[in-house]
Amino acid sequence: MESKHESGILCHVTSLPNQKLSDGYRFVDWLKQNKFAYWQLLPLTPPDKYHSPYASPSAFAGWSQLAETSNIHPMDEDTYWLHDWALFCAIKEDQGGKPWYEWPDPLKNRDQVALKEFETKLRPYLLQQQSFEFEWQALRQYAASKNLKMIGDVPIFIAHDSADVWAHRELFQLDKDGYPTHIAGVPPDYFSETGQVWETVLYNWEAHRDQQWKWWEERIKRMFRLYDIVRIDHFRGFHSNWAIPYPEEDARNGHWPDGPREELFNHLMTLVSSPEQIIAEDLGIIPDAVIEFRKQHGLRGMSVLQFGFSGDVATNPHYPENVTEEQIVYTGTHDNNTTKGWFNVSTDEEKDRVR
Repeated sequence: MESKHESGILCHVTSLPNQKLSDGYRFVDWLKQNKFAYWQLLPLTPPDKYHSPYASPSAFAGWSQLAETSNIHPMDEDTYWLHDWALFCAIKEDQGGKPWYEWPDPLKNRDQVALKEFETKLRPYLLQQQSFEFEWQALRQYAASKNLKMIGDVPIFIAHDSADVWAHRELFQLDKDGYPTHIAGVPPDYFSETGQVWETVLYNWEAHRDQQWKWWEERIKRMFRLYDIVRIDHFRGFHSNWAIPYPEEDARNGHWPDGPREELFNHLMTLVSSPEQIIAEDLGIIPDAVIEFRKQHGLRGMSVLQFGFSGDVATNPHYPENVTEEQIVYTGTHDNNTTKGWFNVSTDEEKDRVR
């Protein structure tokens, strides 16, 4: 059987003219007109103080600033996280924006009497989520009517100052005062000679196991209520992740503890109808064991054309002739230069290879 070639565009809502979900309809029309089959987005969760959605204060919430309407969508399937998110927002506002680990002890430690005082202040934050949900689901239905599929993004890690970490402290590597014992990052690679320190907290996988992976199950279910396909960012972190002692600032001083591997993924794969619903981001220096782990679950990895024309092309996995059917091909990622910018600074040899 001849394989079907389809293409899509990666464009976040914040790259549209008015940076609102309502802009999405014109973009969907444009995608359809130009025969694209997919629209891929960066995470739709609220961004952190650096404006990045990859270290969000929530693994579940929508970024309400993208929505404009006062229409609301019921969120009966979101009870697991919604109330905690609204509480987190209400207390944060009351505390002048301070991170939860600097709140007074009763609020920081979720004393039920202290939390009860905020129950009357949750409505605006619940309405924000319901409005976001209304607009997003309407746009998604419109895209579906044009046979366009939405690809979402699941960052593996979330911010220390997040509703999830505050509400589920036991699921993260924290000390008794709520501060991280280790934080995430990567060792040196082609993006950075000294590696990267991400400041995001690491999971306490034992606790997740004890809770039968409930948090991850809820998160993945939520993602498939929002998108048709999800890209799991930093997939290798489920096999083993780089742990840097907190508050170390040099990423080179980390080590590789084991992740939950098959145990978690055997469970998550029961939540999807096909492995084609998940794209595993497997870029960087990836050991064979991680590639095997991805293949074992039938997941497709990623290939980036901007990496494909340097070095020994015979062994370069990103060189077009070496790309296999089990990879989704991208021109670049959100960390890369634009294609035009990349070409302009390429060597003559690389430009010849492209031609």
